Amino acid sequence: MKNLLVVLILVLVNCKNNDNVKQDLMQQTKKVVVAHRGASGYLPEHTMEAKAMAYAMKPNYIEQDLVLSKDDVPMVVHDIYLDDVTDVSSKFSDRKREDGRYYVIDFTFEELQQLQVTERFNTKNGEQYYPNRFPKGKGSFRLHSLQQEIELIQGLNKSTGNTIGIYPEIKNPSFHHKNGKDIAKITLDILSEYGYKTKSDNCIFQCFDAKELERVRKELQSELFLVQLMEFPEETKQLTHFATYADGIGPWYKQIMDKKIDGTWKFTSLVKDAHELGLKVHTYTLRADQLGDFSSFEENVNTLLLDANVDGCFTDFPDKVLAILK
Repeated sequence: MKNLLVVLILVLVNCKNNDNVKQDLMQQTKKVVVAHRGASGYLPEHTMEAKAMAYAMKPNYIEQDLVLSKDDVPMVVHDIYLDDVTDVSSKFSDRKREDGRYYVIDFTFEELQQLQVTERFNTKNGEQYYPNRFPKGKGSFRLHSLQQEIELIQGLNKSTGNTIGIYPEIKNPSFHHKNGKDIAKITLDILSEYGYKTKSDNCIFQCFDAKELERVRKELQSELFLVQLMEFPEETKQLTHFATYADGIGPWYKQIMDKKIDGTWKFTSLVKDAHELGLKVHTYTLRADQLGDFSSFEENVNTLLLDANVDGCFTDFPDKVLAILK
């Protein structure tokens, strides 16, 4: 009987340990997946079609890059330029600036609606950046506003019962200021009108410009979850300052990677340092058709989300990331 009790105790302890391991794994794999420019690995970026497809994949958030039109409408487009994702050069050939580029800010919302959106391409040689994605110049896609996209996502949340969030980024605020426009305030006012006001409202607000994001928190007094995007090496030394106004950081994934030794990736201290300051880490951008130093997309996802312990990622292929995490 004594031996049986010992065996039972050992079994119970082992089951408890297994439960703990399972709980740890579940916590570790509870990662935030952001549809980068929508399902941009499959359809032209930042089109309503790409957002609808992304929604069906059930990521945690869908991203919106924002640039103001001439009449102050926040347009969902990645750059302040139009010529590498639309047919603006053929429809409005006389509207380019001295540098040869066509700017979103020079067109009204009504004019922007006339443009055909296509897969991103090199304006010098006309070749699309990702040759195996949706064919350039095919289909019928249009630009849209932040308001239009919010209404799509909120409408789908209502009709499906899902709770997918939005992840807006204001692009080049200094450029907008020079042109007499306050993109941060205009965007925040619209977000507020649609119910996005606090950290609990399923909206994450991001920006590369640290001064502007700090202004969003302190001067404009936003209570949204703020993510400071990072691009340059020297920014890794500013985490303590970022933590005074931001809730998370969005580093380029190469700022997290160090080197591979005997088949195992080593990492910088960025994620650890950020977590010690209470900052979440959402890295960019995971692409199944641009693996870089990784041998497979699965290695890419597992290395960053599990081994490096980042809290989430931006990806052109949300379905593939979610499948790997499951």
